[in-house]
Amino acid sequence: MTVEEIKDTYSMRDIVARYGYQPNRGGFISCPFHQGDRQGSLKVYNRDFHCHACGANGDIFSFVQMMDNVGFKEAFIELGGDYGSIDKVSLSQILMRKREREATRRHEEAFNAWKKRKLIEVCRSLRMYDELEMIFEPLSDEWGVVINKKQVLVEDYSILVSGNREEQEELRSLNE
Repeated sequence: MTVEEIKDTYSMRDIVARYGYQPNRGGFISCPFHQGDRQGSLKVYNRDFHCHACGANGDIFSFVQMMDNVGFKEAFIELGGDYGSIDKVSLSQILMRKREREATRRHEEAFNAWKKRKLIEVCRSLRMYDELEMIFEPLSDEWGVVINKKQVLVEDYSILVSGNREEQEELRSLNE
C-alpha cells in the first residue's frame, strides 16, 4: 500500500486503539508523550492528533513513529506499506488522484456554501411568514397560503439541519 492508501484505510482513532487508547466523547486521550496527563489533553481528530499540553502533533505515521521510537520507513511498513508499490505508481496516477481530491474538496466547499445560504434564506422566509400569519384572519384563503408555504419551509429546514446528504443534494437540485 502507498502512503495515501494507508491514510485512507486507517483513521487516527484506529491507530490510537492499536495502542490501547479509547478517546472520550470529546475525542481526547491521556497523552502518551508527556508525564502526568490525567485528564486527557491529546485530541484525536479523524486524520491527525494534537496534544494541547506538550504540543505533540502529527498524522498516523507520526503517532506510530513516536510510540514505537522508529523512523518513517518502519512506521510505514508497520502500517502495511510496501516500498515496492511506490515505484509502480506513476506520476500521472499521483496527479490524477490529487486532481480527484481537489475536485471533491471544491465540490464540498460549494455544497457547504449553498447549504449555508439556503439555511439563511429558509430562516428569513419562515420569520416573514410568521409575521404574515399574524396579519391574516385564521382560515382565510391568504392565511391558508401562508400556512402551506410555512410547511414547505419547515420541511426544507428539517432536511438542511438533520437530513442525510442524499436528501440535501435532492433539495439542492430542486432549487437550482
